[in-house]
Amino acid sequence: MRKVALSLAVLGTALFSVLSTFPAHAQASRTWVSGVGDDANPCSRTAPCKTFAGAISKTAVNGEINCLDPGGFGAVTITKSITIDCHQVYASVLVSGTNGITINAPAGKVILRNININGLTTGLKGVSIIAAASVFLEDLMIMEFTQQGISDSRTGGGNRLFVRNTVVRNNTGAGIGAGAGSTSNTILENVYSTGNGFGVAAAVGNQVMVSRSVMSGNATAGVEADTGASIFVDNTEITNNGTGVSANGTIILANSDIAFNTTGISGATTSFGNNRIIGNGSPGVAPTLGAASSDHSQQ
Repeated sequence: MRKVALSLAVLGTALFSVLSTFPAHAQASRTWVSGVGDDANPCSRTAPCKTFAGAISKTAVNGEINCLDPGGFGAVTITKSITIDCHQVYASVLVSGTNGITINAPAGKVILRNININGLTTGLKGVSIIAAASVFLEDLMIMEFTQQGISDSRTGGGNRLFVRNTVVRNNTGAGIGAGAGSTSNTILENVYSTGNGFGVAAAVGNQVMVSRSVMSGNATAGVEADTGASIFVDNTEITNNGTGVSANGTIILANSDIAFNTTGISGATTSFGNNRIIGNGSPGVAPTLGAASSDHSQQ
């Protein structure tokens, strides 16, 4: 009897030791934040967290953070595949002297939806992308940063950035910047980049497609490509910028209006012959007319 009791005691001690190493709360596939939440909570729907930073540590890889009500949910650094989706409510990130949302998730997929990111004139970058395989930015408003609204500084090839239905305004640097060292493929659709230093700027190695967008009121240029970068602009308004289109690299224009800029075009661009270039203080350099296009071969 003594031996049995002793064995049970030893077993109980070992089992307690194992269980005590488990976390009190496993990471959830879906979590919530609220303006009246608390980061000490498990971030469930009935006990939400208060900040994105508090929720992300309790959200599993490939999980999702949602917003229960309007609120300012603070700066956050994302280090894994995750979705932050506040599409049904007004959500914001208000920061001073730092980045709004930093993405540093090597090989990860990050989705941000329906968030206002405000730098209050002293923030650094609205969305800073350091590492991730794919980044999807949808229905965002990014404003008042001293550097860039969206900054993509990823290195290596095969990276993807998709920006859709987004306003980027009143940032000192580029509204959307694909920086030196980044070799990303970027798609911008229905993006309003206004009142920045540049509307969109691409450094060497980057390929950018801009469609159905507005680049307006940017101090230096609406669209700018460095040597070794390529930008294709389709069905886009480029107006009231210092220079409408600044081409040190490759810029191809189609179905777009370049109007009322101080200088229309600087550098060599290629046109499909269906753009409207009018009302600029100086027209600048006329585009080169591209070869006749065919859907049966690449030009």
